[in-house]
Amino acid sequence: MAISLKSPEQIKQMRHAGQLVRQALERCRAICQPGVTTAEIDAEAGKIIAENPGSVGLFKWYPTYHEGEGFPAFTCISVNDEVVHGIPGPRVIQDGDLVSVDFGVRINGWCGDSATTIMVGSVKPEHKKLCAATEYVLQLAIDNIRPGRKWSQVARLMQRHAEDLGLGVIRDFVGHGIGETMHQDPKVPNFVSRELLRNDIDLEPGLVLAVEPMCTLGTDQVRTLDDGWTVVTMDGKPAAHYEHTIAVTETGCEVLTGP
Repeated sequence: MAISLKSPEQIKQMRHAGQLVRQALERCRAICQPGVTTAEIDAEAGKIIAENPGSVGLFKWYPTYHEGEGFPAFTCISVNDEVVHGIPGPRVIQDGDLVSVDFGVRINGWCGDSATTIMVGSVKPEHKKLCAATEYVLQLAIDNIRPGRKWSQVARLMQRHAEDLGLGVIRDFVGHGIGETMHQDPKVPNFVSRELLRNDIDLEPGLVLAVEPMCTLGTDQVRTLDDGWTVVTMDGKPAAHYEHTIAVTETGCEVLTGP
């Protein structure tokens, strides 16, 4: 792995990008109501890019960034049993939906990436518990990231909490390093695997990670729809997805996409 540590000035630039991402997700949350289409939510995030000269959406036309090729929207919007990479479009949000919105931006050469799951209207109690538990899994990571630890120690806490509650922990998609580009080394799983133990990650100041637990109310098995992007649970049960860009500091960590 070619892991690069970021300087305080570089992390400052990433904080700027992270705050644009936070603002975009706040706008998406504000308009995510029954009757609104996922395309309208995506357009709201796109306004952040239009309002900030020099900023570039990390998802639009990924991975080639040639217009008309790759992912066709500013955000990934995944509803209910869609785990990640849902394509915004004419789908109308309904009361009770779980709507995961993932957004990233680059400005001044540095990136920020974050996701949240929005509970729309009258959500079933078990779906509320799923969202609360998945968000807490991310908070567990934030609370336990500090210099001198290895990532497997944090991942074990995340996995244990989710599985103790009977949730599925998605294994096909993991977090990642982030910096000048959206995806950098290392891979950052939300669970402990043989691969992670063989190639564990030392948490040290300047390391910046996009940590993104994804949990389900059922199986951890997923499949990709015919659109080539949207990933859904194999059993049709709902999923939740939360993500922050997090910098390891001398004393702990800083959430660059947080308030």
